[in-house]
Amino acid sequence: MKLSVLNRRAFIGTTAVGTTAALSGLRLNQVAAQHAPAGGLQLGVASYSLRKLPRPDAIKVIKQLGISAVSIKSFHLTYESTPEQLKAGSQEFIDAGIQILSGGNIDLKDPAKLRSMFEYAKMSRIPMMVCAPTHATLDEVEKLVKEYDIKTAIHNHGPEDQHFPTPESVLEAVKNRDPRMGLCADIGHTSRAGADFVEWIRRAGPRLLDVHVKDLKDHKGRGSDCPVGEGALAIVSLFRQLKAMNYKGGVMLEYEIDADNPYPGMAKSFAYMRGVLDALGTQS
Repeated sequence: MKLSVLNRRAFIGTTAVGTTAALSGLRLNQVAAQHAPAGGLQLGVASYSLRKLPRPDAIKVIKQLGISAVSIKSFHLTYESTPEQLKAGSQEFIDAGIQILSGGNIDLKDPAKLRSMFEYAKMSRIPMMVCAPTHATLDEVEKLVKEYDIKTAIHNHGPEDQHFPTPESVLEAVKNRDPRMGLCADIGHTSRAGADFVEWIRRAGPRLLDVHVKDLKDHKGRGSDCPVGEGALAIVSLFRQLKAMNYKGGVMLEYEIDADNPYPGMAKSFAYMRGVLDALGTQS
């Protein structure tokens, strides 16, 4: 199947979802259930996308999107919380049928705060930290990974990041370290850094622990974010590569725009991604 045909089919699937919802008045979570993605990839929400909503409302939105996996940002489980509050807060996600895949982005730059961040993750039932360490803190981070049995997925943060701007910089830093240390590939920041995120995801192999999905109208344009499927990033190629490598981690929508009203753009993004996965699932 040619890429142009696949893109067209994905678009048609996306349009059909939106039209069905508009004509019938169905809630988008009902529509999502009718158009479940094929291909075995686990779509989720990076809760930074819902940063202006309190935790109960963020949970409601995730459910309305038909999503059952989350990466929890500290807006929804604050660092200042007591252990009892962290346990209770994480239980709210669990009780809603939402699996906690990770938490973050969590800053691991201050050596004096590293252990407290691992304690935070432990109390919050976070099995993996999407994180931002420095080269100087990696040795201690590795020790804590082994002690707590909590994975660390280093988030590449684009050309402004002096420590880990690209997937390549992360993979070089973790290549001889504990296998629970790996990469959270942010495809938007990777593109802005001038790197091919599909190729670096392929190269990451088992070190790929998490993926942050977004879309950009300009490959290198900071601030050009848009709903997934409306931009220039190679989402079809990304999903094809993840399927080819039998990737089992989360594919997390990190929707950084429209903070006051993110739901419409997030719903469009998931509809498009489901359409792509459905189309890929029909390939022989």
